[in-house]
Amino acid sequence: MSLDPQVVAYRAARAGAGIPPLYTQTLAEARAADLASIRAGGGDVEPVHEVRDTTVPGPAGDLRVRVHRPAGDGPLPTLVYFFGGGWTLGSVETADGICRRLANATPCQVVTVGYRLAPEHPFPAAVLDCHAATRWLAEHAVDLGVDPDRLVVGGDSAGGNLAAAVTLLARAEGGPRLAGQLLVYPNTDQRADRPRPGRDAYPATDAGLARDAGPAADAAPRADTGRADDEQDPLLFNRHSVDWYRGHYLADPADAADPLASPLLADDLSGLPPALVVTAEHDPLCDEGERYAQRLREAGVPVRASRYPGMIHGFFAMPGVFDAGRRAQDEAAAFLREVFGLPAPAADAPVAAPVGDER
Repeated sequence: MSLDPQVVAYRAARAGAGIPPLYTQTLAEARAADLASIRAGGGDVEPVHEVRDTTVPGPAGDLRVRVHRPAGDGPLPTLVYFFGGGWTLGSVETADGICRRLANATPCQVVTVGYRLAPEHPFPAAVLDCHAATRWLAEHAVDLGVDPDRLVVGGDSAGGNLAAAVTLLARAEGGPRLAGQLLVYPNTDQRADRPRPGRDAYPATDAGLARDAGPAADAAPRADTGRADDEQDPLLFNRHSVDWYRGHYLADPADAADPLASPLLADDLSGLPPALVVTAEHDPLCDEGERYAQRLREAGVPVRASRYPGMIHGFFAMPGVFDAGRRAQDEAAAFLREVFGLPAPAADAPVAAPVGDER
Protein backbone atom coordinates (compact mmCIF):
# COMPACT_ATOMS: atom_id res chain seq x y z
CA MET A 1 0.00 0.00 0.00
CA SER A 2 1.19 3.53 -0.71
CA LEU A 3 1.64 6.12 2.02
CA ASP A 4 -1.53 7.01 3.89
CA PRO A 5 -2.92 10.41 2.78
CA GLN A 6 -2.29 11.79 6.26
CA VAL A 7 1.35 10.71 5.98
CA VAL A 8 1.59 12.37 2.57
CA ALA A 9 0.29 15.62 4.08
CA TYR A 10 2.64 15.31 7.04
CA ARG A 11 5.61 14.75 4.75
CA ALA A 12 4.66 17.74 2.59
CA ALA A 13 4.39 19.97 5.67
CA ARG A 14 7.86 18.92 6.81
CA ALA A 15 9.26 19.59 3.34
CA GLY A 16 7.61 23.01 3.26
CA ALA A 17 9.01 23.91 6.66
CA GLY A 18 12.49 22.73 5.72
CA ILE A 19 12.77 20.51 8.79
CA PRO A 20 16.18 18.76 8.81
CA PRO A 21 16.56 15.10 9.78
CA LEU A 22 17.41 14.57 13.43
CA TYR A 23 20.56 12.71 12.45
CA THR A 24 21.99 15.90 10.90
CA GLN A 25 21.63 17.85 14.14
CA THR A 26 23.69 18.03 17.30
CA LEU A 27 22.50 15.88 20.19
CA ALA A 28 21.15 18.91 22.05
CA GLU A 29 19.30 20.11 18.96
CA ALA A 30 17.93 16.66 18.17
CA ARG A 31 16.71 16.10 21.72
CA ALA A 32 14.86 19.41 21.74
CA ALA A 33 13.43 18.87 18.26
CA ASP A 34 12.25 15.36 19.12
CA LEU A 35 10.32 16.57 22.16
CA ALA A 36 8.81 19.49 20.24
CA SER A 37 7.71 17.23 17.38
CA ILE A 38 6.04 14.72 19.68
CA ARG A 39 4.25 17.44 21.62
CA ALA A 40 3.04 19.02 18.38
CA GLY A 41 1.74 15.71 17.06
CA GLY A 42 0.37 14.25 20.26
CA GLY A 43 -3.01 15.99 20.18
CA ASP A 44 -4.82 17.35 23.20
CA VAL A 45 -3.26 16.60 26.59
CA GLU A 46 -5.58 14.23 28.42
CA PRO A 47 -6.20 14.86 32.11
CA VAL A 48 -5.38 11.91 34.36
CA HIS A 49 -6.55 11.49 37.96
CA GLU A 50 -2.98 11.75 39.28
CA VAL A 51 0.36 12.44 37.60
CA ARG A 52 3.51 12.77 39.66
CA ASP A 53 7.26 12.35 39.37
CA THR A 54 9.35 10.40 41.82
CA THR A 55 12.50 8.25 41.78
CA VAL A 56 13.38 4.59 42.10
CA PRO A 57 16.81 3.07 42.69
CA GLY A 58 18.83 2.18 39.60
CA PRO A 59 22.16 0.41 39.10
CA ALA A 60 24.05 3.74 38.92
CA GLY A 61 21.85 6.00 41.02
CA ASP A 62 18.25 7.07 41.30
CA LEU A 63 16.08 6.97 38.17
CA ARG A 64 13.32 9.48 37.54
CA VAL A 65 9.94 7.89 36.96
CA ARG A 66 6.59 9.45 36.12
CA VAL A 67 3.48 7.83 37.58
CA HIS A 68 0.15 8.18 35.75
CA ARG A 69 -2.58 6.83 37.99
CA PRO A 70 -6.29 6.63 37.16
CA ALA A 71 -8.91 6.81 39.90
CA GLY A 72 -9.06 3.76 42.12
CA ASP A 73 -8.02 2.57 45.53
CA GLY A 74 -5.52 -0.12 46.36
CA PRO A 75 -3.03 -1.81 44.05
CA LEU A 76 -3.63 -1.25 40.34
CA PRO A 77 -2.51 -3.23 37.28
CA THR A 78 0.56 -1.43 36.02
CA LEU A 79 2.27 -0.87 32.69
CA VAL A 80 5.97 -0.03 32.99
CA TYR A 81 6.62 2.07 29.90
CA PHE A 82 9.96 2.79 28.22
CA PHE A 83 10.02 5.81 25.88
CA GLY A 84 11.39 5.76 22.34
CA GLY A 85 14.16 7.89 20.91
CA GLY A 86 16.85 5.52 19.73
CA TRP A 87 18.29 5.18 23.26
CA THR A 88 19.72 8.66 22.52
CA LEU A 89 16.75 11.03 22.61
CA GLY A 90 13.60 11.10 24.71
CA SER A 91 12.54 11.30 28.33
CA VAL A 92 9.50 10.75 30.51
CA GLU A 93 8.21 13.95 28.86
CA THR A 94 8.20 12.52 25.35
CA ALA A 95 6.10 9.54 26.47
CA ASP A 96 3.70 11.61 28.57
CA GLY A 97 0.91 11.76 25.99
CA ILE A 98 1.01 8.03 25.28
CA CYS A 99 1.02 7.20 28.96
CA ARG A 100 -1.87 9.52 29.79
CA ARG A 101 -3.93 7.97 27.01
CA LEU A 102 -3.18 4.37 28.04
CA ALA A 103 -3.79 5.11 31.72
CA ASN A 104 -7.26 6.41 30.89
CA ALA A 105 -8.22 4.05 28.08
CA THR A 106 -7.24 0.80 29.78
CA PRO A 107 -7.57 1.93 32.67
CA CYS A 108 -4.35 1.09 34.51
CA GLN A 109 -1.44 2.73 36.22
CA VAL A 110 1.42 3.62 33.88
CA VAL A 111 4.94 4.22 35.17
CA THR A 112 7.45 5.72 32.73
CA VAL A 113 11.11 5.02 33.44
CA GLY A 114 13.71 7.74 32.81
CA TYR A 115 16.56 5.45 31.84
CA ARG A 116 20.06 6.72 31.05
CA LEU A 117 20.71 7.84 27.45
CA ALA A 118 23.50 7.13 25.00
CA PRO A 119 26.09 8.11 23.98
CA GLU A 120 26.81 9.32 27.51
CA HIS A 121 25.69 5.92 28.78
CA PRO A 122 25.94 3.30 26.03
CA PHE A 123 24.58 -0.26 25.97
CA PRO A 124 23.74 -1.98 28.27
CA ALA A 125 23.00 0.94 30.62
CA ALA A 126 19.42 1.49 29.41
CA VAL A 127 18.55 -2.22 29.61
CA LEU A 128 19.92 -2.51 33.13
CA ASP A 129 18.06 0.64 34.23
CA CYS A 130 14.75 -0.58 32.82
CA HIS A 131 15.07 -4.02 34.36
CA ALA A 132 16.13 -2.60 37.73
CA ALA A 133 13.17 -0.21 37.79
CA THR A 134 10.72 -2.95 36.80
CA ARG A 135 12.09 -5.29 39.44
CA TRP A 136 11.96 -2.58 42.11
CA LEU A 137 8.34 -1.82 41.27
CA ALA A 138 7.45 -5.48 41.66
CA GLU A 139 9.38 -5.92 44.90
CA HIS A 140 8.12 -2.64 46.43
CA ALA A 141 4.66 -2.77 44.95
CA VAL A 142 2.97 -1.21 47.96
CA ASP A 143 5.06 1.97 47.64
CA LEU A 144 3.45 2.97 44.34
CA GLY A 145 0.22 1.00 44.52
CA VAL A 146 1.32 -1.65 42.00
CA ASP A 147 -0.44 -4.99 41.66
CA PRO A 148 2.65 -7.22 41.26
CA ASP A 149 0.60 -10.00 39.70
CA ARG A 150 -0.53 -7.68 36.91
CA LEU A 151 2.66 -6.07 35.67
CA VAL A 152 3.35 -5.46 31.97
CA VAL A 153 6.34 -3.88 30.21
CA GLY A 154 6.05 -1.90 27.01
CA GLY A 155 7.50 0.81 24.85
CA ASP A 156 7.79 2.25 21.38
CA SER A 157 10.81 1.97 19.06
CA ALA A 158 13.91 1.83 21.29
CA GLY A 159 11.47 1.49 24.19
CA GLY A 160 10.00 -1.59 22.53
CA ASN A 161 13.50 -2.99 22.20
CA LEU A 162 14.09 -2.35 25.91
CA ALA A 163 10.78 -3.96 26.87
CA ALA A 164 11.70 -7.09 24.91
CA ALA A 165 15.15 -7.13 26.54
CA VAL A 166 13.61 -6.76 30.00
CA THR A 167 11.46 -9.85 29.41
CA LEU A 168 14.61 -11.80 28.55
CA LEU A 169 16.40 -10.57 31.68
CA ALA A 170 13.36 -11.24 33.87
CA ARG A 171 13.18 -14.81 32.60
CA ALA A 172 16.93 -15.35 33.08
CA GLU A 173 17.02 -13.87 36.58
CA GLY A 174 13.80 -15.33 37.90
CA GLY A 175 11.75 -12.16 37.99
CA PRO A 176 9.82 -10.14 38.06
CA ARG A 177 6.91 -12.15 36.74
CA LEU A 178 5.36 -10.28 33.83
CA ALA A 179 1.81 -10.55 32.51
CA GLY A 180 2.54 -9.17 29.05
CA GLN A 181 4.72 -7.11 26.74
CA LEU A 182 3.62 -4.24 24.50
CA LEU A 183 6.10 -3.78 21.66
CA VAL A 184 5.43 -0.87 19.31
CA TYR A 185 7.61 -0.90 16.16
CA PRO A 186 10.50 -2.34 18.20
CA ASN A 187 14.12 -2.55 17.13
CA THR A 188 14.92 -6.26 17.40
CA ASP A 189 18.03 -6.68 15.23
CA GLN A 190 20.94 -4.25 15.64
CA ARG A 191 23.27 -5.89 13.13
CA ALA A 192 24.52 -3.44 10.52
CA ASP A 193 24.11 -6.16 7.86
CA ARG A 194 20.60 -7.19 8.93
CA PRO A 195 18.17 -7.93 6.08
CA ARG A 196 16.75 -4.81 4.45
CA PRO A 197 13.02 -4.27 3.79
CA GLY A 198 11.93 -4.58 0.17
CA ARG A 199 15.12 -6.39 -0.82
CA ASP A 200 16.26 -9.34 1.31
CA ALA A 201 13.62 -9.25 4.02
CA TYR A 202 13.51 -11.86 6.75
CA PRO A 203 12.29 -15.18 5.34
CA ALA A 204 8.74 -16.10 6.24
CA THR A 205 8.23 -19.50 7.85
CA ASP A 206 4.50 -18.95 8.28
CA ALA A 207 1.72 -18.09 5.86
CA GLY A 208 1.64 -14.57 7.23
CA LEU A 209 1.44 -13.53 10.84
CA ALA A 210 -1.77 -14.31 12.66
CA ARG A 211 -3.50 -11.04 13.41
CA ASP A 212 -6.32 -11.34 15.87
CA ALA A 213 -7.81 -7.86 15.96
CA GLY A 214 -5.56 -5.39 14.23
CA PRO A 215 -6.23 -3.28 11.16
CA ALA A 216 -4.32 -5.72 8.95
CA ALA A 217 -6.07 -8.84 10.22
CA ASP A 218 -6.26 -10.37 6.76
CA ALA A 219 -2.86 -9.19 5.59
CA ALA A 220 -0.65 -11.57 3.67
CA PRO A 221 3.14 -11.42 3.83
CA ARG A 222 4.01 -7.98 2.52
CA ALA A 223 4.95 -7.53 -1.11
CA ASP A 224 7.64 -5.07 -2.16
CA THR A 225 5.82 -1.73 -1.91
CA GLY A 226 8.75 0.53 -2.62
CA ARG A 227 9.81 0.59 1.02
CA ALA A 228 13.44 0.52 -0.03
CA ASP A 229 12.81 4.12 -1.16
CA ASP A 230 11.20 4.89 2.21
CA GLU A 231 14.48 3.87 3.82
CA GLN A 232 16.23 6.76 2.08
CA ASP A 233 13.56 9.48 2.50
CA PRO A 234 15.14 12.32 4.55
CA LEU A 235 11.68 13.61 5.51
CA LEU A 236 10.81 10.36 7.32
CA PHE A 237 12.49 7.99 9.75
CA ASN A 238 14.88 6.04 7.51
CA ARG A 239 17.80 3.66 7.57
CA HIS A 240 20.20 6.56 8.21
CA SER A 241 18.18 7.30 11.36
CA VAL A 242 18.54 3.66 12.43
CA ASP A 243 22.30 3.72 11.83
CA TRP A 244 22.73 7.04 13.67
CA TYR A 245 20.94 5.80 16.77
CA ARG A 246 22.74 2.47 16.73
CA GLY A 247 26.09 4.25 16.45
CA HIS A 248 25.36 6.20 19.63
CA TYR A 249 23.97 3.23 21.57
CA LEU A 250 26.49 0.50 20.74
CA ALA A 251 29.96 1.68 21.72
CA ASP A 252 31.24 -1.65 20.39
CA PRO A 253 29.57 -2.81 17.16
CA ALA A 254 30.05 -6.40 18.34
CA ASP A 255 27.41 -5.72 20.99
CA ALA A 256 24.82 -6.00 18.21
CA ALA A 257 25.07 -9.80 18.60
CA ASP A 258 23.96 -9.61 22.25
CA PRO A 259 20.28 -10.62 22.58
CA LEU A 260 19.80 -7.78 25.08
CA ALA A 261 20.60 -5.42 22.18
CA SER A 262 19.04 -7.60 19.47
CA PRO A 263 16.26 -9.72 21.01
CA LEU A 264 15.62 -11.37 17.63
CA LEU A 265 19.00 -13.09 18.00
CA ALA A 266 18.09 -14.84 21.27
CA ASP A 267 18.38 -18.60 20.89
CA ASP A 268 15.23 -19.30 22.89
CA LEU A 269 12.13 -17.14 23.26
CA SER A 270 9.99 -19.68 25.08
CA GLY A 271 8.39 -18.81 28.39
CA LEU A 272 8.11 -15.10 27.65
CA PRO A 273 4.88 -13.19 28.41
CA PRO A 274 2.08 -12.67 25.87
CA ALA A 275 2.84 -9.92 23.38
CA LEU A 276 1.22 -7.31 21.18
CA VAL A 277 3.62 -6.28 18.40
CA VAL A 278 2.58 -3.17 16.46
CA THR A 279 4.35 -2.34 13.21
CA ALA A 280 4.04 0.32 10.49
CA GLU A 281 4.17 -0.64 6.84
CA HIS A 282 6.55 2.12 5.75
CA ASP A 283 9.05 1.71 8.56
CA PRO A 284 12.60 0.36 8.25
CA LEU A 285 11.90 -1.63 11.44
CA CYS A 286 8.72 -3.28 10.16
CA ASP A 287 10.22 -6.57 9.01
CA GLU A 288 12.33 -7.18 12.10
CA GLY A 289 9.38 -6.42 14.35
CA GLU A 290 7.18 -8.87 12.51
CA ARG A 291 9.92 -11.49 12.44
CA TYR A 292 10.22 -11.16 16.23
CA ALA A 293 6.48 -11.69 16.60
CA GLN A 294 6.76 -14.75 14.40
CA ARG A 295 9.61 -16.18 16.45
CA LEU A 296 7.68 -15.58 19.67
CA ARG A 297 4.75 -17.49 18.20
CA GLU A 298 7.01 -20.33 17.07
CA ALA A 299 8.29 -20.53 20.67
CA GLY A 300 4.75 -20.95 21.98
CA VAL A 301 4.23 -17.38 23.21
CA PRO A 302 0.72 -15.94 22.63
CA VAL A 303 1.18 -13.08 20.15
CA ARG A 304 -0.98 -10.55 18.41
CA ALA A 305 0.85 -8.88 15.51
CA SER A 306 -0.73 -5.78 14.00
CA ARG A 307 0.66 -3.96 10.97
CA TYR A 308 -0.78 -0.52 10.16
CA PRO A 309 -0.96 -0.05 6.38
CA GLY A 310 0.36 3.19 4.94
CA MET A 311 1.88 4.25 8.27
CA ILE A 312 5.39 5.33 9.21
CA HIS A 313 7.63 5.03 12.21
CA GLY A 314 6.47 7.30 15.03
CA PHE A 315 2.76 7.27 14.21
CA PHE A 316 1.82 5.70 17.56
CA ALA A 317 3.04 8.81 19.40
CA MET A 318 1.21 11.22 17.06
CA PRO A 319 -2.56 10.66 17.36
CA GLY A 320 -3.06 14.37 16.78
CA VAL A 321 -1.72 13.94 13.24
CA PHE A 322 -2.54 10.34 12.34
CA ASP A 323 -5.92 8.72 13.00
CA ALA A 324 -4.09 5.40 12.96
CA GLY A 325 -2.09 6.54 15.97
CA ARG A 326 -5.24 6.77 18.07
CA ARG A 327 -6.49 3.43 16.73
CA ALA A 328 -3.17 1.82 17.65
CA GLN A 329 -3.34 3.28 21.15
CA ASP A 330 -6.88 1.91 21.46
CA GLU A 331 -5.60 -1.49 20.36
CA ALA A 332 -2.81 -1.30 22.93
CA ALA A 333 -5.35 -0.47 25.65
CA ALA A 334 -7.51 -3.43 24.59
CA PHE A 335 -4.48 -5.72 24.81
CA LEU A 336 -3.67 -4.40 28.28
CA ARG A 337 -7.24 -5.00 29.44
CA GLU A 338 -6.97 -8.55 28.13
CA VAL A 339 -3.74 -9.45 29.94
CA PHE A 340 -4.83 -7.57 33.08
CA GLY A 341 -8.23 -9.29 33.08
CA LEU A 342 -10.14 -5.99 32.96
CA PRO A 343 -13.55 -5.34 31.38
CA ALA A 344 -13.90 -2.80 28.60
CA PRO A 345 -14.75 0.61 30.08
CA ALA A 346 -18.13 2.19 29.41
CA ALA A 347 -17.98 4.37 26.31
CA ASP A 348 -19.27 7.38 28.20
CA ALA A 349 -17.29 6.85 31.41
CA PRO A 350 -15.97 10.25 32.60
CA VAL A 351 -12.32 10.80 33.44
CA ALA A 352 -11.90 11.40 37.16
CA ALA A 353 -10.92 14.89 38.23
CA PRO A 354 -7.14 15.24 38.32
CA VAL A 355 -5.21 15.61 41.55
CA GLY A 356 -1.57 16.15 42.36
CA ASP A 357 1.06 17.57 40.03
CA GLU A 358 -0.61 17.77 36.62
CA ARG A 359 1.49 18.59 33.55
